[in-house]
Amino acid sequence: MVCIHLHADHVGWNTQNLTGEWVPTFPNATYLFPKADFDYWNPEGGNQPRGGLMNADVFADSVLPVVRAGQAEFFTGQHVIDVNLMIAPAPGHSPGAAVVELDSRGERALFAGDLLHTPMQILHPEQGACFDEDRAGAAETRERILRQAADSRAAFMPAHFGVEWAARVVQRGNSYAIDSRMAFE
Repeated sequence: MVCIHLHADHVGWNTQNLTGEWVPTFPNATYLFPKADFDYWNPEGGNQPRGGLMNADVFADSVLPVVRAGQAEFFTGQHVIDVNLMIAPAPGHSPGAAVVELDSRGERALFAGDLLHTPMQILHPEQGACFDEDRAGAAETRERILRQAADSRAAFMPAHFGVEWAARVVQRGNSYAIDSRMAFE
């Protein structure tokens, strides 16, 4: 399981509570966590997240049980899963936020997670989201990843656009645009 960052909406499925105790949902899985997010959201770390303690309970019920079960693996920087699949840093939305890059049979896909929250951010990557921990860093990362997607003609898939949403983007001056949407069958 790859957790591209540790916000509530991306880790809530990590665990389940069927007997009064939070345990990993997938007992045979390895969960990949960004180390920077683990340290940042850990209530014992003394950090002051922009969202306050919004993730404190989620950390306790959806992250720590996985660590305690010995199923967590932490990554920093680039992390190679296999020859076709890699996790790459995309900080800003959270300190350890990442994107997943897939290269297979001459095609490329970028699973962009929470890098963007609305298609308008393709046109205006400088526009952030209220949950960005580092607004300037998030804007820089959006610009970098959109440029990478445009240059490589990758299928670009942000998490909050919907499960059926993918597109190719192109650079237009200092902005980006949707070149073509991709259909899933």
